[in-house]
Amino acid sequence: MATTEVSITPEAVEASKKAEHISDPCVVVIFGASGDLTKRKLLPALYHLEEAGLLPQEFVVLGVARRDLDDSFARDMRDGIVQFSGVDPNEPKLNGFIGKVHYHAMNFDDTAGYDKLKARLEGLDQQYGTRGNRLFYLATAPEYFADIIDRLGDKEMAKPGDKKTWIRTIVEKPFGHDLESARELNDNINKVFDEDQIFRIDHYLGKETVQNILVFRFANGIFEPVWNRNFIDHVQITAAESIGIEGRGPFYEGAGALRDVVQNHVMELLSFVAMEPPISFEASAVRAEKIKVWRAIRQIPVEDTVRGQYGPGVVDGKVAIGYRQEDRVNPESQTETFAALRLEIENWRWAGVPFYIRAGKRLGKRVTEITIQFKQPPLTLFQENDGPCGPVIEPNIISMRIQPDEGIALRFGTKVPGPQMNICPVNMDFSYAAAFGTSRANGYERLLLDAMLGDGTLFAHRAGVEATWSLMTPILEAWKENPIANLPNYDAGSWGPEAADELLARDDRSWRKL
Repeated sequence: MATTEVSITPEAVEASKKAEHISDPCVVVIFGASGDLTKRKLLPALYHLEEAGLLPQEFVVLGVARRDLDDSFARDMRDGIVQFSGVDPNEPKLNGFIGKVHYHAMNFDDTAGYDKLKARLEGLDQQYGTRGNRLFYLATAPEYFADIIDRLGDKEMAKPGDKKTWIRTIVEKPFGHDLESARELNDNINKVFDEDQIFRIDHYLGKETVQNILVFRFANGIFEPVWNRNFIDHVQITAAESIGIEGRGPFYEGAGALRDVVQNHVMELLSFVAMEPPISFEASAVRAEKIKVWRAIRQIPVEDTVRGQYGPGVVDGKVAIGYRQEDRVNPESQTETFAALRLEIENWRWAGVPFYIRAGKRLGKRVTEITIQFKQPPLTLFQENDGPCGPVIEPNIISMRIQPDEGIALRFGTKVPGPQMNICPVNMDFSYAAAFGTSRANGYERLLLDAMLGDGTLFAHRAGVEATWSLMTPILEAWKENPIANLPNYDAGSWGPEAADELLARDDRSWRKL
């Protein structure tokens, strides 16, 4: 029998890969669409997916907000894509994309408005062939979540009409402000949507370097064997911002650094660093291992926590006011703009290894980094190190830079050229930009596409949200009962209060200089 040789071109392979990741036809409905998030992040991210050929032809965006914007909404979104994505305003594909962007004005507590919304969505289904598939994105203030969810349920917009149709919802953080409110929010959502319909978004998980933690650990045979208490001395996670609260006084007064950054972003980073290998990269398997990490964390004593608030100072060469002088902030506010924790994970891999966490506003620079510091060799052969780097031989470090300048560096000692055996530390650096080129992506692309595909791997699960809140709530309660008398306790442009340095000094350790 004659055989036919089939040649598979690189183009065909690439087309096949894309086909596997193109969403079904759908309408993306963004509640709170008049806010900055939609203009700065969501629409630019959706346009990037369009550019990459990862959106179906039958796709449409419907922005929903209270203001009467009409056609000005699409124009504003077009300006946002140009401004925040660096897109050429004359790009033909941009005009085609904006033609699919629509707007619907309604109050979120207006029951009759949801009847009109339902009719509008059915009309878009007919016009664009979106087949009843919906992705609802709740980009509103948290106080509107319950109203929107309840009314979607009341108007029968929360459940698909048949097995071929899907309806999903993305919920922006914060997911509650303590354990009790998180449980209440989860209960409210679960009354209307099944858990597999809910996608609690944390934009940190859309960053390539965060996802690369799992690849770095589990796809390279040289790292995972030493990723444990036998070789690692301690772990540091820093999430520092040089900016202040950017005019969000009322929001930040009700949040603070622990709620705003640590409970979600930082705890997610910690879980990727500390988790066991999942049996697969399916959502349920990855989530299960992350939850095991959070549940294995010993309850954090209040004496292992530090809080701070920035006062006036200098940041990037410019004078910065203190937190209490910010617009719409209580002049006697106790809200923390800095938080640091020492915690331990009580399992076989990590027993005895301290994890140090710090996060804050108006710090020395904008940087999010994970530092893995290894133990020193048990026998120091190089007792006398009189070279240019000083007498101390620095430990090996793996540093993972999440933002900016995403990459990974390995620090190790090397001999200084010359007749003597002197040692200096050097870095082997991997830079995403150098290896793969710069990208206009903002991190929401992967998350939006995954939600449309129904892949919840990079989204928070109810059990995980409640596990992290169970760790943070006792700290928040203890802080509330014991206000600090000497706030502000660090200058803008510094690296936080002295107590954060003392937290590590108790263990004869110090924060890595960033």
